[in-house]
Amino acid sequence: MSKERHPLTKFGMHLLPFADGASVGLPLRRLLRLSLFQISVGMATVLLLGTLNRVMIVELDVPTFLVACMVALPVLAAPFRALIGFRSDTHRSAIGWKRVPFIWFGSLYQFGGLAFMPFSLIVLSGEQVMGPDWAGEVLAAAAFVMAGLGMHMTQTAGLALAADQAEPDKRHRVVALLYVMFLGGMALSAIVLGTLLRDFTALRLIQVVQGAAVITVALNLVALWKQERMNPMTREQRATPRPRFSDALFDLAGQGQMMRIVAVVALGTAAFSMQDVLLEPYGGEILGLSVAATTSLTAVWALGALVGFGLSARKLGRGEDPFRIAAFGLLAGIVAFCAVVFADPLESVPLFFAGAGLIGLGSGLFSVSMLTAIIRMPKGGLVDSGLSLGAWGAAQATATGLAIAAGGGLRDVFGHYAMSGALGAGMVSPSAGYSFVYHLEIGLLFFTLVVIGPLVRARTLTAKAASFGLSEFPT
Repeated sequence: MSKERHPLTKFGMHLLPFADGASVGLPLRRLLRLSLFQISVGMATVLLLGTLNRVMIVELDVPTFLVACMVALPVLAAPFRALIGFRSDTHRSAIGWKRVPFIWFGSLYQFGGLAFMPFSLIVLSGEQVMGPDWAGEVLAAAAFVMAGLGMHMTQTAGLALAADQAEPDKRHRVVALLYVMFLGGMALSAIVLGTLLRDFTALRLIQVVQGAAVITVALNLVALWKQERMNPMTREQRATPRPRFSDALFDLAGQGQMMRIVAVVALGTAAFSMQDVLLEPYGGEILGLSVAATTSLTAVWALGALVGFGLSARKLGRGEDPFRIAAFGLLAGIVAFCAVVFADPLESVPLFFAGAGLIGLGSGLFSVSMLTAIIRMPKGGLVDSGLSLGAWGAAQATATGLAIAAGGGLRDVFGHYAMSGALGAGMVSPSAGYSFVYHLEIGLLFFTLVVIGPLVRARTLTAKAASFGLSEFPT
């Protein structure tokens, strides 16, 4: 049997980036089953950041700034990802599970948020016959917060569970593979959701979003099945006081260049994410694309990110510096936003889609490289996988939420002044607000290159020092 399965396993190893992270203790089939929770999180991400923001802005006529705030609301839970990871590191239970309870309750929150989200959006759009005027805003905010909290809990604890199961020297590759599956889930979900919402109606929106809620629970149940071993704890062990979170944060901050790495993650993520709530409306309002066409932008972005993951897998496998690879991702992002900006005056839809793909490519190179750098940081004291991954996720998710809200607000404000003629006759254009945000993102990418520079230089100097031997002594 093993000889028959060997070609398929070998094919999977070559097909998936970072699939060589599988081991005897964590075979590829089990690892791929565990990665199903990333598929559900990717599907929810497409709904929140892609499909629903386009539907709210274009079909339901909700103001862009309000939509950006709703989409950014999950950022309220993002800073707690480090706490969630730390609590899963130190969780006390009679059966010894640490990660499963957090993944399960995260799945329930995610299901609950998606279950009543379409109704709240319909009320938010103005189709309300009774109740207070602010009901739509409150219901939509609650739905987005619940779904966002569930996504953060599920992803943080799930990545930590995968890191626990992996061999120490393959831990970063296993976590990176799960992130590949997250992007694959986004690409697949974007295609399916775009097809289902091709003929948009309020009833179809309810069916699609609530169907996604059911699929979330199903995928996460299959992913969790027999993944974490039971390790019963005695009453004395459960009564042992937990370490303090503040002490763990001090230990984490003392890990080499950790604070600069977290700053790079936050800045780079913000630079790539400010367009998340604008790219699809830009395609619909400025270039005249349909709902299905703009939803497919997410698939193009995700496919570009998958290519970036594949390239980074090859480079990291050859021992290249992850910070240098991340810098190349930032440069690709600069080219990508230039392409998006020029798509309007050139009236080129292919250039626009190429820019979306390059945004994904640059984001993929940047994200996986910085994730690898975080995983490779030495562990010790109170620092474990959950805390370090939670810190990475907190920086990434917080920057994403703030950037999304800022992008929507700046687009509205700058677009209003441009259309009013206050900025000159040459700026009177519906694309002016979008263009301002894209230029700001280019500036942020250049600034991130400045911040990451010392990390690249320090790694280069360390490598040169390590290569210095007897042959370098003067004779």
